[in-house]
Amino acid sequence: MRTRSGNLYPVEDNNNISGRKRKGRDLTGARKMNCRKRGKPSSGGVDNFDRLPDELVLSILTFVGSRADCPADFLAVLATCKRFRGLGYDSSVLSKASAETFGVTAKNWSESAHRFLKRCSDAGNVEACYTLGMIRFYCFQNWQNGASLMAKAAMSSHAPALYSLAVIHFNGSGGSKSKKDLGGGVSLCARAAFLGHIDALRELGHCLQDGYGVTQNITEGRRFLVQANARELAVARSTIPSALLPGDWLKLNPVLIRRGNTLIPGCPLLSDFGCNVTPEYHPANRFLASWFANRIPSPELLICSHAGCGRPETRMQEFRRCAACGVVNYCSRACQAQDWKMRHHKECRQLMRFHNVIAGGGNVNHNRVENNVGQR
Repeated sequence: MRTRSGNLYPVEDNNNISGRKRKGRDLTGARKMNCRKRGKPSSGGVDNFDRLPDELVLSILTFVGSRADCPADFLAVLATCKRFRGLGYDSSVLSKASAETFGVTAKNWSESAHRFLKRCSDAGNVEACYTLGMIRFYCFQNWQNGASLMAKAAMSSHAPALYSLAVIHFNGSGGSKSKKDLGGGVSLCARAAFLGHIDALRELGHCLQDGYGVTQNITEGRRFLVQANARELAVARSTIPSALLPGDWLKLNPVLIRRGNTLIPGCPLLSDFGCNVTPEYHPANRFLASWFANRIPSPELLICSHAGCGRPETRMQEFRRCAACGVVNYCSRACQAQDWKMRHHKECRQLMRFHNVIAGGGNVNHNRVENNVGQR
């Protein structure tokens, strides 16, 4: 019987053994490299972004939409990838979009912009409901549908919607003169004033001072006017750097205090018009102003003379005129006050003087101009 020795097991040289070992090492290294390559996402594989849950992506898109400063900010994010485009139109994202997200200008208005605004409104976005309601009510003269959209926003305690409905009730917009509802306008104005709306505070103050739609209470009316002036100044100083505020904000529109037979100017916070600061207008009002800049609904219908309003008349002689010059017209007392301190206080006296010269009148009573600028 043969033993396990000799020629049965051929002897291999060391060079072959070392070569096979090196080859084995090379194969092992190749396996490791292949494992590393498999760990990286290939062009045809699944990206880590696709593994993110939809809830996380929706929360990111909601954050971006709620803080967008213009429509381009939000649309640029949706154009990034297909997944953003799909989830960006989810109702949870559109319901939280800011007013500037759909703050389209009149020259860029299109059917697609209308559909996007309606989609946001259907998602429950109160800003979209208000903006679309204003556009349909005043631009397209769809009064019933526009008022219902604004009412939908008002039910969610949207202060600009409450105030706009109050203006509609005061003027009887979209109907005849007999459709005016002064009591309803005061109630809506009071709700908007409770939420801190500056124009509503000023409008309610004038209503109480004049006894317009409510029992006259001059003291309470003055309190609301002062509150509106103080809030307007606080908002301006919090949003505008002090270096950009006009230097004469404490000098314009002073209230006249009588001491003996002389009138001494006092603090403008106590006046009917407030300080010399320009408020920030809502995107809906900016849209109306740009829409009717080149589109006149009818030669007989006028546009509110306040540059930041943009509301047109829905019937002839709906708005109130300046009782001093009779040239400019306003949809509300708040617009009168804003336009007076921004522009009309420089023009009204000259217009009065011109009319008196044409009529052969004498000197102009400037105190009468300031006292009558807000009459209805």
